[in-house]
Amino acid sequence: MTSAAIELSPYNTNWPKQFEQEKAFLSPLLAPWIGGSIEHVGSTSVPGLTAKPIIDIMVGVTSLAASKEAIEVLTQNGYCYYPYKPDVMHWFCKPSDAFRTHHLHLIPFDSELWHQRLLFRDRLRNHPELANEYQTLKIKLAEQYRDDREAYTQKKWPFIKEVLNRQ
Repeated sequence: MTSAAIELSPYNTNWPKQFEQEKAFLSPLLAPWIGGSIEHVGSTSVPGLTAKPIIDIMVGVTSLAASKEAIEVLTQNGYCYYPYKPDVMHWFCKPSDAFRTHHLHLIPFDSELWHQRLLFRDRLRNHPELANEYQTLKIKLAEQYRDDREAYTQKKWPFIKEVLNRQ
């Protein structure tokens, strides 16, 4: 997996529509493995938030083992598979690693990761001050770690963890 530079964009009102279009494409492809819902997650799912212009999609599957066959189906339909965190998800990007428009995460429905992703998204959606803090952090980290996607992601984790631990 190559590491494309991190570039943030102001919120785009078309992101929810792009999610809905991809959800419509994915639903029939993944029907045999879906055990929950298909969710728009990540920064593009939070209205007003600056983000990498990549639509993050989380699909609740019955299990990682049971959804292994979905890897072949998705790779035959425009997604690139990478064994990133394979103990908790099947991870894909589209159309290529060098140029990404979508990230797809097949995650066991009702797992801890499933709930964390929704909780973080919903807290940012419902608390503009948190979204603002996160945006400020993301901009700073994108400047500091422009060519190191993994460091950028890791450095966001303390903030994410703090938001998840709030009561």
